[in-house]
Amino acid sequence: MSQLRNFLRHAYPYSKTRINQRKEKKLFNKLLHEYQGKPLKVVVGSGQIYTDGWIPSEIHILNLLRESDWTRYFEKNSLDGLLAEHVWEHLSPENGAIAARTCHTFLKKGKRLRVAVPDGYHPDPKYIDYVKPGGHGLGADDHKVLYNYKTFTKLFEDNGFRVEAMEYFDENGKFHSKDWEKEDGYVYRTIRYDKRNADGKPNYTSLMIDAYKE
Repeated sequence: MSQLRNFLRHAYPYSKTRINQRKEKKLFNKLLHEYQGKPLKVVVGSGQIYTDGWIPSEIHILNLLRESDWTRYFEKNSLDGLLAEHVWEHLSPENGAIAARTCHTFLKKGKRLRVAVPDGYHPDPKYIDYVKPGGHGLGADDHKVLYNYKTFTKLFEDNGFRVEAMEYFDENGKFHSKDWEKEDGYVYRTIRYDKRNADGKPNYTSLMIDAYKE
């Protein structure tokens, strides 16, 4: 009996993950079918958080490091928008460049990739300790790099994009934020939407950029 309990304890999380993956893929295919003939906008690593008009995906559906995943569903130069909130920090700089090129390949000319990551210039040491590689925050044990607006902008400019920094701290600890529409890509961990900023202060924000394919 103890062997059976031990087996079930290990098998249940795996089974649950497989069930969730099937649900996520079913939703992806459903929305992909519904949006045929309409603008195609995809959330990468969505965690099933998305707005109307966007198609959520996860790594087992669209892996940024495997172009073959993307060609299974899309033509090159066919997407009208891409969004990734807190994905790139899980990639090494080298893989981050590969991921940027994947997005560039499948976006239409003139269209936008909106990307948000933890902000390496955030002036609060507690924030940095939470999000840095190996930090104590949720998922930080898998973080590979902590970007600032300069290094993150350069990553995408080096891979063919024109970049506009939308929300970030500069090297002097000054916070910058431009107006943006959630219909162009909803990012929760921002000054506007994260509940930790309810007092109007940038207590928990992201480094967010808009990268345009030219």
